[in-house]
Amino acid sequence: MVNVIGVRFRKAGKIYYFDPAGLDIEQGDNVIVETARGIEYGKVVLGPRGVTDDKIIQPLKPVIRIATAEDDAIELKNKEKEKEAFGICLEKIKKHGLEMKLIDCEYTFDNNKVLFYFTADGRIDFRELVKDLASVFKTRIELRQIGVRDETKIVGGIGICGRRLCCHEFLSEFVPVSIKMAKEQNLSLNPTKISGVCGRLMCCLKNEEEAYIELNSRLPNVGDFVTTSDNLKGEVQSVSVLKQLVKVIVTLENDEKEVREYKVDDLKFKRKKKKDKTVIDEELKELELLEKKEGKSLLDND
Repeated sequence: MVNVIGVRFRKAGKIYYFDPAGLDIEQGDNVIVETARGIEYGKVVLGPRGVTDDKIIQPLKPVIRIATAEDDAIELKNKEKEKEAFGICLEKIKKHGLEMKLIDCEYTFDNNKVLFYFTADGRIDFRELVKDLASVFKTRIELRQIGVRDETKIVGGIGICGRRLCCHEFLSEFVPVSIKMAKEQNLSLNPTKISGVCGRLMCCLKNEEEAYIELNSRLPNVGDFVTTSDNLKGEVQSVSVLKQLVKVIVTLENDEKEVREYKVDDLKFKRKKKKDKTVIDEELKELELLEKKEGKSLLDND
């Protein structure tokens, strides 16, 4: 067990661990630390705590100091400089006629490097652009190509739920999302309805996957035959996963059919079996057709 603090940097959602080095550090404090990119200014989002060795990337670097008023002023000045640098870079991109979209700009705390994040359809030869920018800023320049998910994470926005995007607010890294998750949640397989702002499958499909797997395991499939609590037999017409309700077309004594709704606990049926390879292959083919129709890969995590 190692005593650590969790630090998050302004342009990175991921939390990094550092050795508090005996300093009286609390959650919410700003600290100065050394990273692979140099000296950085970050915010403590996890106060001092014990973490097992397997969760630590060695060597664990110590906190240099708690941020002073002077450090705060430097960070604020860097934010202002980034706005100016962003505008200059846009002009240089236009000057060189490059097919790239500038997304963000970042100064390292010690000003040893300026990073520019961009998206592009293919590879971009930006060597002349880098030389041009280096002559203006008199420091190291790094241009980093990112994917559409990362772009959305940086820019932010409002999702179809009406709330701020999860990736911008709190997700530290992207996890794989599959079409199977949408099928498990009985969602429309229309790409426009299950895709996020970035054009890829919505991250929230993964967040709710475990709950839906558990709830679906208790329900019969549409088309299954069941026996109800009032000793009627019928065919499942539809299911409500979250409410755990099942609509059944039951056959009455006079051979008339009627749709009735039951709680799943009031039904007897054979539990679902795991899907065999044939069913999985059919789902993959269905996904391929969707992707061809949409003209892009929905599962590309960039």
